[in-house]
Amino acid sequence: MGRGDSTTRVVVLGSTGSIGRSTLDVIGSDTTGRLRAHGLSAHANWERLIEQVRSSSPHFVTVTDHQPIGEVRAALRDVEVEVLVGRDGVIRMVQDPATDRVLNAIVGAAGLEGTWAALEAGKTVALANKETLVVAGPLVMELAKRRNARLLPVDSEHSAIFQAMQAGARREVRRVILTSSGGPFRGRPRRELLNVTPEEALNHPTWRMGPKITIDSATLMNKALEVIEARWLFDLEPDQIEVVVHPESVVHSMVEFVDGSVIAQLSPPDMRLPIQYALTHPDRTPCPGPRLDLTKPSALRFEPPDRETFPALDLAYEVMKRGGTAGAALNAANEVAVARFLGGEIGFLDIPRACRAGLDHHEYDPSPTLDQLWKVDARARLEVQRWTP
Repeated sequence: MGRGDSTTRVVVLGSTGSIGRSTLDVIGSDTTGRLRAHGLSAHANWERLIEQVRSSSPHFVTVTDHQPIGEVRAALRDVEVEVLVGRDGVIRMVQDPATDRVLNAIVGAAGLEGTWAALEAGKTVALANKETLVVAGPLVMELAKRRNARLLPVDSEHSAIFQAMQAGARREVRRVILTSSGGPFRGRPRRELLNVTPEEALNHPTWRMGPKITIDSATLMNKALEVIEARWLFDLEPDQIEVVVHPESVVHSMVEFVDGSVIAQLSPPDMRLPIQYALTHPDRTPCPGPRLDLTKPSALRFEPPDRETFPALDLAYEVMKRGGTAGAALNAANEVAVARFLGGEIGFLDIPRACRAGLDHHEYDPSPTLDQLWKVDARARLEVQRWTP
Protein backbone atom coordinates (compact mmCIF):
# COMPACT_ATOMS: atom_id res chain seq x y z
CA MET A 1 0.00 0.00 0.00
CA GLY A 2 1.17 3.59 0.39
CA ARG A 3 0.00 4.71 -3.10
CA GLY A 4 -3.01 6.62 -1.83
CA ASP A 5 -5.34 3.60 -1.94
CA SER A 6 -6.08 0.67 0.35
CA THR A 7 -5.39 -2.09 -2.17
CA THR A 8 -2.92 -4.83 -1.23
CA ARG A 9 -1.28 -6.02 -4.44
CA VAL A 10 -0.15 -9.63 -4.11
CA VAL A 11 2.36 -11.62 -6.14
CA VAL A 12 1.64 -15.36 -5.88
CA LEU A 13 4.64 -17.60 -6.54
CA GLY A 14 3.50 -21.13 -7.36
CA SER A 15 -0.05 -20.07 -8.18
CA THR A 16 -1.11 -23.37 -9.79
CA GLY A 17 -0.39 -25.55 -6.73
CA SER A 18 -2.84 -26.20 -3.92
CA ILE A 19 -1.74 -23.20 -1.81
CA GLY A 20 -1.61 -20.95 -4.86
CA ARG A 21 -5.13 -21.94 -5.92
CA SER A 22 -6.44 -21.35 -2.40
CA THR A 23 -4.74 -17.94 -2.39
CA LEU A 24 -6.49 -16.91 -5.59
CA ASP A 25 -9.76 -18.13 -4.09
CA VAL A 26 -9.15 -15.89 -1.07
CA ILE A 27 -8.35 -12.92 -3.32
CA GLY A 28 -11.34 -13.58 -5.56
CA SER A 29 -13.69 -13.95 -2.58
CA ASP A 30 -12.51 -10.76 -0.87
CA THR A 31 -15.59 -8.66 -0.19
CA THR A 32 -13.61 -5.63 1.00
CA GLY A 33 -11.92 -5.00 -2.34
CA ARG A 34 -8.53 -4.65 -0.68
CA LEU A 35 -6.82 -7.74 -2.20
CA ARG A 36 -5.68 -7.92 -5.81
CA ALA A 37 -3.53 -10.42 -7.71
CA HIS A 38 -0.62 -8.38 -9.07
CA GLY A 39 1.57 -11.22 -10.37
CA LEU A 40 1.43 -14.99 -10.80
CA SER A 41 4.12 -17.59 -11.44
CA ALA A 42 4.12 -21.29 -12.26
CA HIS A 43 6.55 -23.83 -13.63
CA ALA A 44 5.05 -26.70 -15.61
CA ASN A 45 1.28 -26.26 -15.36
CA TRP A 46 1.03 -23.44 -17.88
CA GLU A 47 -2.49 -24.36 -19.05
CA ARG A 48 -3.89 -23.72 -15.56
CA LEU A 49 -1.75 -20.59 -15.30
CA ILE A 50 -3.41 -19.19 -18.42
CA GLU A 51 -6.85 -19.85 -16.89
CA GLN A 52 -5.76 -18.05 -13.72
CA VAL A 53 -4.52 -15.03 -15.68
CA ARG A 54 -7.86 -14.74 -17.46
CA SER A 55 -9.85 -15.00 -14.23
CA SER A 56 -7.72 -12.81 -11.93
CA SER A 57 -6.28 -10.22 -14.38
CA PRO A 58 -2.79 -9.76 -12.88
CA HIS A 59 -0.32 -7.17 -14.17
CA PHE A 60 2.46 -9.77 -14.51
CA VAL A 61 2.72 -13.50 -15.17
CA THR A 62 5.96 -15.51 -15.08
CA VAL A 63 6.58 -18.98 -16.50
CA THR A 64 9.70 -20.36 -14.83
CA ASP A 65 10.02 -23.21 -17.35
CA HIS A 66 11.38 -21.67 -20.56
CA GLN A 67 10.02 -24.39 -22.85
CA PRO A 68 6.31 -23.44 -23.04
CA ILE A 69 6.81 -19.66 -23.11
CA GLY A 70 5.85 -19.47 -26.79
CA GLU A 71 2.52 -21.19 -26.17
CA VAL A 72 1.82 -18.96 -23.18
CA ARG A 73 2.52 -15.76 -25.08
CA ALA A 74 0.32 -16.92 -27.95
CA ALA A 75 -2.53 -17.91 -25.62
CA LEU A 76 -2.43 -14.53 -23.87
CA ARG A 77 -2.18 -12.34 -26.97
CA ASP A 78 -5.60 -10.85 -26.29
CA VAL A 79 -4.98 -10.29 -22.55
CA GLU A 80 -3.44 -7.15 -21.07
CA VAL A 81 -0.68 -8.81 -19.05
CA GLU A 82 3.11 -8.63 -19.10
CA VAL A 83 4.48 -12.14 -19.75
CA LEU A 84 7.87 -12.83 -18.15
CA VAL A 85 10.08 -15.88 -18.03
CA GLY A 86 12.43 -17.66 -15.65
CA ARG A 87 14.22 -16.48 -12.53
CA ASP A 88 14.49 -12.90 -13.83
CA GLY A 89 10.72 -12.76 -14.24
CA VAL A 90 10.14 -13.82 -10.64
CA ILE A 91 12.58 -11.19 -9.38
CA ARG A 92 10.96 -8.50 -11.53
CA MET A 93 7.50 -9.27 -10.11
CA VAL A 94 8.43 -9.50 -6.43
CA GLN A 95 10.60 -6.38 -6.54
CA ASP A 96 8.12 -4.28 -8.52
CA PRO A 97 7.45 -1.02 -6.63
CA ALA A 98 3.69 -1.68 -6.76
CA THR A 99 4.01 -5.13 -5.13
CA ASP A 100 2.86 -5.07 -1.49
CA ARG A 101 3.01 -8.71 -0.42
CA VAL A 102 4.55 -11.80 -1.93
CA LEU A 103 2.94 -15.14 -1.15
CA ASN A 104 5.54 -17.82 -1.76
CA ALA A 105 3.87 -21.18 -2.39
CA ILE A 106 6.67 -22.74 -4.44
CA VAL A 107 7.49 -26.28 -3.31
CA GLY A 108 11.02 -27.11 -2.18
CA ALA A 109 14.33 -25.26 -2.00
CA ALA A 110 13.52 -23.60 -5.33
CA GLY A 111 11.34 -21.19 -3.35
CA LEU A 112 14.32 -19.63 -1.57
CA GLU A 113 15.26 -17.37 -4.48
CA GLY A 114 11.85 -15.69 -4.60
CA THR A 115 11.80 -15.08 -0.86
CA TRP A 116 15.33 -13.70 -0.95
CA ALA A 117 14.58 -11.30 -3.82
CA ALA A 118 11.40 -10.05 -2.13
CA LEU A 119 13.13 -9.46 1.20
CA GLU A 120 15.98 -7.63 -0.52
CA ALA A 121 13.36 -5.21 -1.85
CA GLY A 122 11.90 -4.75 1.65
CA LYS A 123 8.64 -6.56 0.85
CA THR A 124 6.35 -8.42 3.23
CA VAL A 125 6.52 -12.14 2.43
CA ALA A 126 3.67 -14.49 3.28
CA LEU A 127 5.66 -17.68 3.54
CA ALA A 128 4.20 -21.05 2.62
CA ASN A 129 7.60 -22.31 1.47
CA LYS A 130 9.05 -23.74 4.68
CA GLU A 131 12.23 -24.82 2.89
CA THR A 132 13.32 -21.17 2.75
CA LEU A 133 14.02 -21.23 6.50
CA VAL A 134 15.07 -24.89 6.66
CA VAL A 135 17.85 -24.23 4.16
CA ALA A 136 18.90 -20.69 5.10
CA GLY A 137 17.10 -19.65 8.28
CA PRO A 138 19.75 -17.41 9.89
CA LEU A 139 20.65 -15.69 6.59
CA VAL A 140 17.02 -15.09 5.66
CA MET A 141 16.06 -13.66 9.05
CA GLU A 142 19.14 -11.41 9.07
CA LEU A 143 18.26 -10.14 5.57
CA ALA A 144 14.68 -9.39 6.63
CA LYS A 145 15.92 -7.42 9.62
CA ARG A 146 18.49 -5.52 7.57
CA ARG A 147 15.99 -4.58 4.84
CA ASN A 148 13.16 -3.81 7.29
CA ALA A 149 11.12 -6.50 5.56
CA ARG A 150 8.78 -8.97 7.21
CA LEU A 151 7.96 -12.68 7.08
CA LEU A 152 4.39 -13.73 7.90
CA PRO A 153 3.60 -17.44 8.27
CA VAL A 154 1.13 -19.22 5.98
CA ASP A 155 1.52 -22.83 7.15
CA SER A 156 -1.47 -23.49 9.42
CA GLU A 157 0.78 -24.52 12.32
CA HIS A 158 2.97 -21.43 12.18
CA SER A 159 -0.01 -19.15 11.62
CA ALA A 160 -1.56 -20.66 14.76
CA ILE A 161 1.62 -20.01 16.75
CA PHE A 162 1.82 -16.46 15.38
CA GLN A 163 -1.79 -15.79 16.40
CA ALA A 164 -1.48 -17.43 19.84
CA MET A 165 1.72 -15.54 20.65
CA GLN A 166 -0.27 -12.32 20.57
CA ALA A 167 -1.82 -13.36 23.91
CA GLY A 168 1.35 -12.39 25.78
CA ALA A 169 4.78 -10.80 25.52
CA ARG A 170 7.47 -12.65 23.60
CA ARG A 171 9.61 -13.04 26.74
CA GLU A 172 6.68 -14.83 28.43
CA VAL A 173 6.62 -17.73 25.94
CA ARG A 174 7.80 -20.98 27.54
CA ARG A 175 7.34 -23.29 24.54
CA VAL A 176 5.35 -23.86 21.36
CA ILE A 177 3.53 -27.09 20.54
CA LEU A 178 3.08 -27.96 16.88
CA THR A 179 0.26 -30.35 16.08
CA SER A 180 0.48 -33.11 13.49
CA SER A 181 -2.35 -35.13 11.98
CA GLY A 182 -0.08 -38.18 12.13
CA GLY A 183 -0.61 -38.79 8.42
CA PRO A 184 -2.22 -41.86 6.86
CA PHE A 185 -0.10 -44.35 8.82
CA ARG A 186 -0.66 -43.08 12.36
CA GLY A 187 -0.64 -46.03 14.78
CA ARG A 188 0.71 -48.47 12.24
CA PRO A 189 3.77 -50.49 13.39
CA ARG A 190 6.95 -50.28 11.35
CA ARG A 191 6.62 -53.82 9.96
CA GLU A 192 3.33 -52.86 8.26
CA LEU A 193 5.02 -50.03 6.35
CA LEU A 194 7.58 -52.15 4.52
CA ASN A 195 5.49 -52.39 1.34
CA VAL A 196 3.62 -49.10 1.38
CA THR A 197 2.76 -47.86 -2.11
CA PRO A 198 2.84 -44.22 -3.24
CA GLU A 199 -0.95 -44.39 -3.68
CA GLU A 200 -1.40 -45.36 -0.03
CA ALA A 201 1.00 -42.67 1.17
CA LEU A 202 -0.80 -40.03 -0.89
CA ASN A 203 -4.13 -40.76 0.81
CA HIS A 204 -4.00 -38.15 3.59
CA PRO A 205 -6.85 -38.38 6.12
CA THR A 206 -7.58 -34.67 6.63
CA TRP A 207 -5.69 -32.40 4.20
CA ARG A 208 -5.71 -32.16 0.38
CA MET A 209 -2.19 -31.16 -0.67
CA GLY A 210 0.35 -31.63 -3.44
CA PRO A 211 2.20 -34.98 -3.74
CA LYS A 212 5.51 -33.91 -2.20
CA ILE A 213 4.06 -32.38 0.95
CA THR A 214 1.60 -35.29 1.28
CA ILE A 215 4.46 -37.81 1.31
CA ASP A 216 6.29 -35.57 3.78
CA SER A 217 3.21 -35.69 6.00
CA ALA A 218 3.16 -39.49 5.82
CA THR A 219 6.81 -39.75 6.93
CA LEU A 220 6.40 -36.86 9.44
CA MET A 221 9.18 -35.08 7.53
CA ASN A 222 6.72 -32.24 6.93
CA LYS A 223 6.49 -31.78 10.70
CA ALA A 224 10.27 -32.06 10.96
CA LEU A 225 10.71 -29.24 8.45
CA GLU A 226 8.07 -27.19 10.27
CA VAL A 227 9.94 -27.60 13.56
CA ILE A 228 13.07 -26.17 11.94
CA GLU A 229 11.05 -23.37 10.35
CA ALA A 230 9.50 -22.47 13.73
CA ARG A 231 12.94 -22.29 15.33
CA TRP A 232 13.96 -19.43 12.99
CA LEU A 233 10.60 -17.78 12.42
CA PHE A 234 9.95 -17.29 16.13
CA ASP A 235 13.55 -17.16 17.42
CA LEU A 236 13.20 -20.26 19.61
CA GLU A 237 15.63 -22.71 21.10
CA PRO A 238 15.22 -26.36 20.00
CA ASP A 239 14.01 -27.43 23.45
CA GLN A 240 11.20 -24.84 23.26
CA ILE A 241 9.52 -26.70 20.38
CA GLU A 242 7.43 -29.83 20.85
CA VAL A 243 5.21 -31.92 18.57
CA VAL A 244 1.98 -33.73 19.41
CA VAL A 245 -0.19 -35.85 17.14
CA HIS A 246 -3.72 -34.51 16.79
CA PRO A 247 -5.69 -36.58 14.24
CA GLU A 248 -8.64 -34.21 13.89
CA SER A 249 -6.45 -31.32 12.59
CA VAL A 250 -8.66 -28.74 14.32
CA VAL A 251 -6.14 -27.40 16.85
CA HIS A 252 -3.45 -26.12 14.53
CA SER A 253 -0.84 -25.42 17.20
CA MET A 254 -0.46 -24.04 20.72
CA VAL A 255 1.70 -21.69 22.73
CA GLU A 256 2.43 -22.25 26.41
CA PHE A 257 3.33 -19.20 28.48
CA VAL A 258 5.48 -19.14 31.61
CA ASP A 259 2.43 -19.03 33.90
CA GLY A 260 1.15 -22.34 32.49
CA SER A 261 -1.55 -20.89 30.25
CA VAL A 262 -1.80 -22.70 26.88
CA ILE A 263 -3.34 -20.70 24.04
CA ALA A 264 -4.51 -22.67 21.00
CA GLN A 265 -5.85 -21.62 17.60
CA LEU A 266 -8.72 -23.74 16.25
CA SER A 267 -10.38 -23.85 12.84
CA PRO A 268 -11.42 -26.49 10.28
CA PRO A 269 -8.54 -28.00 8.23
CA ASP A 270 -8.70 -25.47 5.40
CA MET A 271 -5.74 -23.36 4.26
CA ARG A 272 -7.74 -20.31 3.25
CA LEU A 273 -7.89 -18.89 6.77
CA PRO A 274 -4.11 -18.80 7.41
CA ILE A 275 -3.54 -17.58 3.85
CA GLN A 276 -5.98 -14.73 4.29
CA TYR A 277 -4.56 -13.74 7.68
CA ALA A 278 -1.09 -13.48 6.14
CA LEU A 279 -2.46 -11.25 3.38
CA THR A 280 -4.60 -8.97 5.57
CA HIS A 281 -2.63 -8.90 8.85
CA PRO A 282 -3.02 -7.08 11.20
CA ASP A 283 -6.67 -6.94 10.13
CA ARG A 284 -9.21 -9.77 10.05
CA THR A 285 -11.89 -9.95 7.36
CA PRO A 286 -14.61 -12.50 6.46
CA CYS A 287 -13.04 -15.68 5.06
CA PRO A 288 -14.45 -18.00 2.36
CA GLY A 289 -13.40 -21.10 4.32
CA PRO A 290 -15.70 -23.25 6.50
CA ARG A 291 -16.56 -22.35 10.10
CA LEU A 292 -15.97 -24.51 13.16
CA ASP A 293 -19.22 -25.89 14.58
CA LEU A 294 -18.64 -26.82 18.22
CA THR A 295 -22.28 -27.77 18.76
CA LYS A 296 -21.70 -31.07 16.95
CA PRO A 297 -20.58 -33.97 19.20
CA SER A 298 -16.84 -34.39 18.74
CA ALA A 299 -13.60 -35.12 20.55
CA LEU A 300 -10.11 -33.71 20.22
CA ARG A 301 -7.34 -36.26 20.75
CA PHE A 302 -3.65 -35.69 21.45
CA GLU A 303 -0.85 -38.23 21.65
CA PRO A 304 2.95 -38.30 21.36
CA PRO A 305 4.46 -39.03 17.94
CA ASP A 306 5.96 -42.49 17.31
CA ARG A 307 9.54 -41.37 16.75
CA GLU A 308 10.84 -44.92 16.37
CA THR A 309 8.61 -45.65 13.37
CA PHE A 310 8.90 -42.08 12.05
CA PRO A 311 12.49 -40.91 12.75
CA ALA A 312 12.21 -37.68 10.73
CA LEU A 313 11.59 -35.64 13.88
CA ASP A 314 14.88 -36.81 15.38
CA LEU A 315 16.64 -35.62 12.24
CA ALA A 316 14.99 -32.21 12.66
CA TYR A 317 16.21 -31.75 16.23
CA GLU A 318 19.71 -32.79 15.19
CA VAL A 319 19.64 -30.24 12.37
CA MET A 320 18.47 -27.48 14.73
CA LYS A 321 21.25 -28.20 17.19
CA ARG A 322 23.95 -28.36 14.49
CA GLY A 323 22.75 -25.43 12.38
CA GLY A 324 25.02 -24.33 9.55
CA THR A 325 24.66 -26.43 6.40
CA ALA A 326 22.72 -29.25 8.08
CA GLY A 327 19.29 -27.94 7.08
CA ALA A 328 20.25 -27.56 3.43
CA ALA A 329 21.59 -31.12 3.33
CA LEU A 330 18.53 -32.62 5.00
CA ASN A 331 16.05 -30.77 2.81
CA ALA A 332 17.84 -31.63 -0.45
CA ALA A 333 18.16 -35.27 0.56
CA ASN A 334 14.46 -35.45 1.38
CA GLU A 335 13.35 -33.85 -1.90
CA VAL A 336 15.28 -36.45 -3.91
CA ALA A 337 14.24 -39.34 -1.64
CA VAL A 338 10.55 -38.45 -2.00
CA ALA A 339 10.88 -38.21 -5.77
CA ARG A 340 12.58 -41.61 -5.86
CA PHE A 341 9.83 -43.13 -3.71
CA LEU A 342 7.11 -41.68 -5.94
CA GLY A 343 9.01 -43.07 -8.92
CA GLY A 344 9.09 -46.56 -7.41
CA GLU A 345 12.88 -46.63 -6.95
CA ILE A 346 13.00 -46.90 -3.15
CA GLY A 347 10.59 -47.95 -0.39
CA PHE A 348 8.65 -45.74 2.01
CA LEU A 349 10.88 -46.59 4.98
CA ASP A 350 13.94 -45.84 2.84
CA ILE A 351 13.08 -42.12 2.74
CA PRO A 352 14.41 -41.24 6.24
CA ARG A 353 17.36 -43.61 5.70
CA ALA A 354 18.29 -41.74 2.53
CA CYS A 355 17.94 -38.45 4.42
CA ARG A 356 20.24 -39.79 7.10
CA ALA A 357 22.82 -40.61 4.42
CA GLY A 358 22.56 -37.16 2.85
CA LEU A 359 23.01 -35.52 6.23
CA ASP A 360 25.93 -37.73 7.24
CA HIS A 361 27.90 -37.40 4.04
CA HIS A 362 27.72 -33.67 3.38
CA GLU A 363 30.64 -31.33 4.12
CA TYR A 364 29.39 -29.53 7.22
CA ASP A 365 30.06 -25.80 7.63
CA PRO A 366 28.78 -24.00 10.76
CA SER A 367 28.62 -20.55 9.10
CA PRO A 368 27.95 -20.93 5.36
CA THR A 369 27.26 -18.24 2.79
CA LEU A 370 24.22 -18.50 0.52
CA ASP A 371 26.45 -19.77 -2.31
CA GLN A 372 27.85 -22.49 -0.05
CA LEU A 373 24.32 -23.57 0.87
CA TRP A 374 23.45 -24.02 -2.79
CA LYS A 375 26.56 -26.16 -3.26
CA VAL A 376 25.60 -28.32 -0.28
CA ASP A 377 22.11 -28.64 -1.74
CA ALA A 378 23.48 -29.86 -5.09
CA ARG A 379 25.89 -32.35 -3.53
CA ALA A 380 23.27 -33.79 -1.19
CA ARG A 381 20.93 -34.32 -4.12
CA LEU A 382 23.62 -36.19 -6.01
CA GLU A 383 24.45 -38.27 -2.92
CA VAL A 384 20.85 -39.41 -2.46
CA GLN A 385 20.29 -39.97 -6.17
CA ARG A 386 23.15 -42.49 -6.07
CA TRP A 387 22.15 -43.94 -2.69
CA THR A 388 21.03 -47.58 -2.63
CA PRO A 389 18.99 -49.17 0.18
